[in-house]
Amino acid sequence: MPAPRDVDVEQRLRRLQTLADTGLSRLRGAELTDVLLDRARTVLDAETAAVLVLDRHARQLAVVAAKGLEDEVRRRIRIPVGAGFAGRVASTGEPVMIAEVTAAEVVSPVLIEAGVRSLLGVPMFAGGEVVGVLHVGTRTPRRFTAEDVELLALCADRIGAATVAGTRGLDHQAALALQRSLLPTRLPDVPGLELAARYVPGHDAGVGGDWYDVFPLPGDRLGLVIGDVSGHGLAAAVVMGRLRSALRAYALISADPATVLTHLDHKVHHFEAGSLTTVAYAVISADRTRVDLSLAGHLPPVLAVPGCSAAPVTTPVDAPLGLRPSHRARRTTMIPLPPGALLVCYTDGLVERRTEIIDEGIARLTAAVHPGSAEETCAKTMTLLGLEQPADDIALLVVHRTG
Repeated sequence: MPAPRDVDVEQRLRRLQTLADTGLSRLRGAELTDVLLDRARTVLDAETAAVLVLDRHARQLAVVAAKGLEDEVRRRIRIPVGAGFAGRVASTGEPVMIAEVTAAEVVSPVLIEAGVRSLLGVPMFAGGEVVGVLHVGTRTPRRFTAEDVELLALCADRIGAATVAGTRGLDHQAALALQRSLLPTRLPDVPGLELAARYVPGHDAGVGGDWYDVFPLPGDRLGLVIGDVSGHGLAAAVVMGRLRSALRAYALISADPATVLTHLDHKVHHFEAGSLTTVAYAVISADRTRVDLSLAGHLPPVLAVPGCSAAPVTTPVDAPLGLRPSHRARRTTMIPLPPGALLVCYTDGLVERRTEIIDEGIARLTAAVHPGSAEETCAKTMTLLGLEQPADDIALLVVHRTG
């Protein structure tokens, strides 16, 4: 017959195995949380369990999943950080035990209504920061042990990881939806020009702030923009959307691309502090014979003219938007656009590779560009340069003067 100490060790191992079961790796999001809450109740011999996620902007904990306390989810209970039992767990980042629950010690009325007598709560961490709280409760008075705390913390690690992964997935989808909603669904039909574009989200980095835009201007002119906001995810996509709208507005105020980018730079410094953005803004004349171009830290477009080899446009590159204010005036360059010419604008994700200098990527792009249709050039360029899954977003905008 095994000694009592051996039985305790075996029970402990079984309880840990229940929470660390490798079969759980097949579950995702809400399904994983649901199973882990049931297992937490089982291994800790508790009647209730709940997950609260931290809303950093509101400084509140929101109940997102519960067992035995489902009314907390239905009533959308929110707990201020620092208030009550769960709020103390979140504010201190330490476990909290209550042997005898009273209305003075908890904020949620559901705990009292459900007859919870004892509570144990632990913080959920991600990247060293508290992202939520997991707690279990019993309907009979109980003093939780250090082993109970350890088991609940293990469960909190699993639920915390699932919660963060789910939040990041939602952020990615939201950013992708926002970015695609701001990119033109269909490029305009412009007499004398053919337009084509591509956008490919980066895999490793996720959605970012790359964008392109084409819009008509007074006097039958045409505005072209391609840009890249630093950073990735929803925040970069939101900044990109604001800059896109602001640039369109400034383009109606001034016909000079350099002046438009100067206004946009002031906006970034005033309202988007901390953002760094590169932009190429061009205006094609009404007769389609010239392009006025200004670059804010952006890579020069590649120009292919019939009878000549393709080459990056020779033009000064001014500072990106968002650097410390400079007294140096931004510059606009006039580029002839003869019949049959092809102008290829792109973001650095198309030519940048970790294993080589960017000049090699630009040379590869230049060699791939020849006068021809915009759509064929887009397809060919992406086939030659964009087959590998990019580590950064790629935006490509091609303009062909048809003659």
